[in-house]
Amino acid sequence: MTEVYEEFRAAVNMSAADLRKWLDSEQSQAVGQKASAGSESVGHDSGRKIVGLLGKKKSALTADDEQHMRKVIGYVHRHLAQRPDGDITETKWRYSLMNWGHDPLKD
Repeated sequence: MTEVYEEFRAAVNMSAADLRKWLDSEQSQAVGQKASAGSESVGHDSGRKIVGLLGKKKSALTADDEQHMRKVIGYVHRHLAQRPDGDITETKWRYSLMNWGHDPLKD
């Protein structure tokens, strides 16, 4: 799990406090795939899980936590490969990544 944990910490470059604040924003809640109208997006739900993971000690992480960390790593890497041209500051692409704990402006 050490390798997964290190990759997760590299992919998630937002602090738990920053991510929590971001998830409360209108921009955060406006992006991502939703199962139905008015429901929470997949990325927003993941962001809440990431906040919980960031608050756990490494020794307390479970197999389910590791599975979610792998999902986050995969999403961040795939999404970064789709970076649009130009200024990304106020794009849905950036906002979606931020829901998953990665702010590309910090790279």
